[in-house]
Amino acid sequence: MTQDRDDRREQHRERDRHDRHDRFRQDEPHDRDERHAADTAHDQAAHGRARGAQEMTDRTAVLIVGAGPVGLATACALWQRGVPARIVEAQDGPQRGSRAVQLHAPTLRIFRELGILDEAGRRGLRIRSNQYHLAGGRTLKIGLGTLNEPLMLPQEITCELLEQRLTELGGRVERGVTVTKVAGYDDAVTVHADGPEGELRIEADWLVAADGVRSRVREQLGIGFEGADVPVTFLLAEGTVAGRPADDAVHYFLGLGGSVVFASMPGDRVRISAAVPPEHPLTRDGVQSLLDERGPGGLRIRSLDTVNNFSSQERIAARLRAGRVFLVGDAAHTHSPLGGQGLNLGLQDMHNLTWKLAGVVNGTLRAAVLDTYEPERRAAAEQIVANTHRFLKVFTLGPAAARVRNTVWGTLDAAGVLGRWFAPLLAGWQVRYPAGPAGGGRWTAPARRGLPAAGTRSARWAASPHGDDRFRLLTIGSAGLAHVRAAEELAARHPGLLSHRHTGRGAPGFLLLRPDGYVAAGGATSAEWAELEALFAAVAP
Repeated sequence: MTQDRDDRREQHRERDRHDRHDRFRQDEPHDRDERHAADTAHDQAAHGRARGAQEMTDRTAVLIVGAGPVGLATACALWQRGVPARIVEAQDGPQRGSRAVQLHAPTLRIFRELGILDEAGRRGLRIRSNQYHLAGGRTLKIGLGTLNEPLMLPQEITCELLEQRLTELGGRVERGVTVTKVAGYDDAVTVHADGPEGELRIEADWLVAADGVRSRVREQLGIGFEGADVPVTFLLAEGTVAGRPADDAVHYFLGLGGSVVFASMPGDRVRISAAVPPEHPLTRDGVQSLLDERGPGGLRIRSLDTVNNFSSQERIAARLRAGRVFLVGDAAHTHSPLGGQGLNLGLQDMHNLTWKLAGVVNGTLRAAVLDTYEPERRAAAEQIVANTHRFLKVFTLGPAAARVRNTVWGTLDAAGVLGRWFAPLLAGWQVRYPAGPAGGGRWTAPARRGLPAAGTRSARWAASPHGDDRFRLLTIGSAGLAHVRAAEELAARHPGLLSHRHTGRGAPGFLLLRPDGYVAAGGATSAEWAELEALFAAVAP
């Protein structure tokens, strides 16, 4: 399998070299005077550069701009798939500070694939439950279960682990490189940047913009950032607190006069967050008053490492793809911090893109599969932005509405609905994709068969063998012998792209799972099998 992939990759690169050589030959001057004029113009341009810097030109298959967690994870995922991506970062050093700390269960599966889950688990803190403390003393405890449990891990540690992994894979971050211009063409992307040793000119087959909410790449391409500011000020404080509640839970204190979220972090530190008036004091006394007014009582701040306030936005880029450029993470979308969804959404962008991009670069997938990135990740962003908007409204209600909320939540909890519905929603398992050539919504596996619908992912089926980047075709239960044989034959025709496994447990049928765990197709009938084969033919080279 590896040798076949290497051979296809070399054929792809050789074809690319010939294409570029032919293109450059067509652009050559065909007589001495033209060559002399071109050389003179080139020399004049070089001598006229500011600071006298010499511009260096490089070519790479994939360039990643931004070395935050999403950019680093993108680089790791591509290097693991045999694509030596180049990654540049404007800042001179690694990111510092806790920033995004809550990593949900689907993200932890990505960490397992990248080989950093064990170390992340050792340095982080597992959250076993969410506890909602209502006015009047009632507490709704939602046990998350192993399929939904998040990990609290400061972002600076996430970046540290990812950069260590990138180094192990053979990559490195080029720091102090600021993008100044981006131009996209049919066959390449040209990026101009200022680096520590002068001006850079990088040509890339593909560009991944992971450069944050103020993305220079997005700005250079003239892509709008559509949405609005959130008219709420958030306070965020971190430190140590005496009398704190259970440290394996996130606590939501839902008072009638306002809410405050209290989350334990690794060590003995805690994070306190709340929506506050803009003038709320950013002091120890200001945070203590917040705990006294909205918390359970008995919480006393011992020390504060940091306290600040900020506002947020709800925005999605007008385009998530522009030719050979893809926007991921905060460059593509932003929303309120409630629910801890932001970094997770960005890492899922990466997870969606990298198996497709590596497949195209390595010649194992048709380029058309990349067309699915925009509609799929836009749908995901829209769902998460809508959910966090609802969370914000629910947690910032006035006294009268807060009473109604608490009553409704109590009723849902008593019926067992709150835990079954809310935990998977917060974890991100319920994000679904629309129709497309890589699956998602085109075929529906009816719930009566006990199979997940196309375009969704199930915690039960999402896991893939470590290091196996193929589609997975599962025949399940008492699936017809003809379908089992057809699955074996299809896998034999595409050994580097598809694996087959039969499991006797479950409702009869079959599922085609993508490398990122999403269901591409499923069913039990001959007609649905024909649709599955048509889908696979659309992505196989």
